[in-house]
Amino acid sequence: MVKPVHQPREDAEFDFILRMSRVPVLAYFTGTWPKAIEPCRAMDLVIGGIADEYAGRLTAVRTDITRCPSATERYGVTGAPSYVLLKQGEAVAHGTGPMTSSEVRDFLDRHV
Repeated sequence: MVKPVHQPREDAEFDFILRMSRVPVLAYFTGTWPKAIEPCRAMDLVIGGIADEYAGRLTAVRTDITRCPSATERYGVTGAPSYVLLKQGEAVAHGTGPMTSSEVRDFLDRHV
């Protein structure tokens, strides 16, 4: 069984996923500080469902801010949860804060 959401352990792995993806990448950035934990956990469920629904059309990448500091800085992420939609490694859309499945679908459908 293929995991629908990739979870890179470091920047090099994040970059590898970007290079290998033939479809747009939704990188959602998470944090482990107290105010970020619950919203990020809630988004894990939402993004997991979206990744399954958009399988073959989108690669989802759960990116821990502390494990991937270069990616975090490169895409201007300043909080968690945050979302960056990437096409061929270039950011085409940004979002922040908790979202419902419907809001994530709208975000993706505007830009994919």
